[in-house]
Amino acid sequence: MNLRNIAIIAHVDHGKTTLVDQLFRQSGTFRDNQRVEERAMDSNDLEKERGITILAKPTSIEWEGTRINIVDTPGHADFGGEVERILSMVDGVILLVDAAEGAMPQTKFVTGKALALGLRPIVVVNKVDRSDARIQEVLDEVFDLFVALEANDDQLDFPVLFASGRNGYASTDADAREGTLRPMFEKIVDHVPPPALDEEAPFTFLVTLLDRDNFLGRILTGRVQSGVVKVNQPIHALDEAGNVIETGRASKLMSFRGLDRVPVEEARAGDIISLAGLTVATVANTIADTSVSTPIQAQPIDPPTLSMRFAVNDSPMAGREGSKVTSRMIRDRLMREAETNVAIKVTEAADRDSFEVAGRGELQLGVLIETMRREGFELGISRPRVLFGEDETGAKTEPYETVIIDVDEEHSGTVVEKMNLRKAEMTDMRPSTGGKTRITFSAPSRGMIGYHGEFLSDTRGTGIMNRLFERYGPHKGNIEGRKNGVLISNGAGEAQSYALGPLEERGILFVGHGEALYEGMIIGENAKTEDLEVNPMKAKQLTNFRASGGKDDAIRLTPPKKMTLEQAIAYIDDDEMVEVTPKSIRLRKRHLDPHERKRASRAKQAA
Repeated sequence: MNLRNIAIIAHVDHGKTTLVDQLFRQSGTFRDNQRVEERAMDSNDLEKERGITILAKPTSIEWEGTRINIVDTPGHADFGGEVERILSMVDGVILLVDAAEGAMPQTKFVTGKALALGLRPIVVVNKVDRSDARIQEVLDEVFDLFVALEANDDQLDFPVLFASGRNGYASTDADAREGTLRPMFEKIVDHVPPPALDEEAPFTFLVTLLDRDNFLGRILTGRVQSGVVKVNQPIHALDEAGNVIETGRASKLMSFRGLDRVPVEEARAGDIISLAGLTVATVANTIADTSVSTPIQAQPIDPPTLSMRFAVNDSPMAGREGSKVTSRMIRDRLMREAETNVAIKVTEAADRDSFEVAGRGELQLGVLIETMRREGFELGISRPRVLFGEDETGAKTEPYETVIIDVDEEHSGTVVEKMNLRKAEMTDMRPSTGGKTRITFSAPSRGMIGYHGEFLSDTRGTGIMNRLFERYGPHKGNIEGRKNGVLISNGAGEAQSYALGPLEERGILFVGHGEALYEGMIIGENAKTEDLEVNPMKAKQLTNFRASGGKDDAIRLTPPKKMTLEQAIAYIDDDEMVEVTPKSIRLRKRHLDPHERKRASRAKQAA
């Protein structure tokens, strides 16, 4: 059978996963009467809730005698570790670009990786039926992007299709507004080369994805680079240096058919398959016939730029809401994550009760924390910090990001002012779609921690921000953090309306009546710059005297401000933590005892 391996790459929310749904339907992968969820490829709960793709997933469709293996890739830069490995499995890419938004930062990141590997993209301008579509301008932007990324002449001569993934049509005519995806299937078969690999050589296979199955154990996914592999064939795993790390048999081979993995008896060079039977082999290892001693070189992964401390929850409420609370359980879970996700690095602290987890960005680490809390874990999470480097002269360097902001004209002044405070430099400003202004900054990652919530407030929720790792550059010096102090509970008990009423005048409350509190827990934001210890548990003294007028003054509290996990992580300061449990997100001081807090503060000032 003819074979084509392609990846679909695009910026977040430009319609990749919806387009794959339509490719399924029109290739006959789904029966006409089969009930399938929208965005079928976004299969895990967090992907469905957030409407984003987090994990790269292979799938396969058959069209007129050609099997097309498709990999749906994440669009967020935080999950770029997935994208880089996936591109080594394919022979072509479909670059999907929104007809109104055009080439966005993530488009640049993934396209650069694809062009560097010599892949020749098919450009699909999606959502051409949008009222604000600017098709020709977007095509010019894509061409300029390819030139900036040093594409060769073959790559610059890219085929173009105009499509609506939601309505299921594609055409070479920019004015077409109906039809089917047949032109896209034909373009894939004509433009993407079949795998040019040697079936006669011994079997080799590079692991690009790893997951687990309760019955089969480790499942390794990747593309067969050479030869043929059959069920029960003896194989071994090689690390990047060529050392044999384990020997075993290919106990099960599975190929992708639509959304399912189906068992097969053999796989040939070019096939994307999953393989079971090994217990140690992991991502970037080479699985091969026992006669092979040279590993396949894996694509290098960009280094992590941000880290957080994951600690055992040691608050007075520890163990009440979660079932997984020990350092051993947390360690095992984090090590398992680092094994399957190459963009994450885990280091155990000297006290063995906390772990430094480094990753690509706040979103990636936030998704990991959210996944763990749903699994029953309780954790104490520190403020994110960037990972510094050194240049050739020994000078300190830090990660920078390209930040692209689309904002209404009236808010642009506020955004530029706030970004300047965070040591960002404006590199471009131009009109964008829908009457917005597009402003591009080069900003130290350190300054962007915690800004997103403030940005949404400043732009009344209408601004759109996209961030992308740019480079390591000179250290920018001190960047001012949160300006306001916090209100700290001075004891343990239940919050009382009688006490919370007067505290509302001091700032913004994070807790409501009846909530359980403990000493050192943060219950609100102070309107002033210093921290303030308060008693939110004071109840009204009951007396035998009736209030004048025959009724007490009822206390009406403003609903408390409840933060999401990402907002809480972005909000905290260096001496604070987020307590994460399956049911609650609480803010607290790292040192719950006020005397310890004073000692730590004095030690910091002395240092």
